[in-house]
Amino acid sequence: MEIDGKRSAILVVDLQNDFCEGGALAVKGGDQVVVPVNAVLPLFQSIVMTQDWHPKGHVSFASSWPGQNFYDSIEAYGIPQVLWPDHCIQGSEGAAFHPRLETDRASLILRKGSRDKLDSYSCFFENDRTTPTGLDGWLRSLGVSELYLAGLATDFCILFTVNDALRLGYKVRVLEDAVRGVDMPPGGAARSITAMRRDGAVFLMSGDLS
Repeated sequence: MEIDGKRSAILVVDLQNDFCEGGALAVKGGDQVVVPVNAVLPLFQSIVMTQDWHPKGHVSFASSWPGQNFYDSIEAYGIPQVLWPDHCIQGSEGAAFHPRLETDRASLILRKGSRDKLDSYSCFFENDRTTPTGLDGWLRSLGVSELYLAGLATDFCILFTVNDALRLGYKVRVLEDAVRGVDMPPGGAARSITAMRRDGAVFLMSGDLS
């Protein structure tokens, strides 16, 4: 598939140390997406790389809620919230990009989840579903109408980003060999892929691009 350089952008979602092998919230096989991601970056003029960027004591941390456990689901300040191990704390090594990711190619680095009482899965909106990250305006200013997604994790930040991108009117392509899921609960990654396909996202392999 030939990429329209002026109208297309790639979003590399949360390819950070804490989500890779040895990280605080490691996604199985997360490191494996670095190679296909780096391989396709030269094909794009517009490259967005995102980072979870949480303050200490963030609402998404189980440690912020005494008596709660990892992966519990609660309502926090009126918003459904999954509780995770402390991860991607601002300025920490865990929040840094994977060391082999070619970050120098990024046109924009977008940090999300930086409010202490509000999480952000989508690259477009915080989890209150109304507070924008600014990404949509940036993409539209460049005339981008088609998005390619890669990164972590399939069943959370990729899923929420795809849902918002489709709702905002973008054509969406997901690089299937360049995403991995938390798979919590088990089967969640596969169900997310099914849902994204159903809603209009196209899945393809990184090697299909040219």
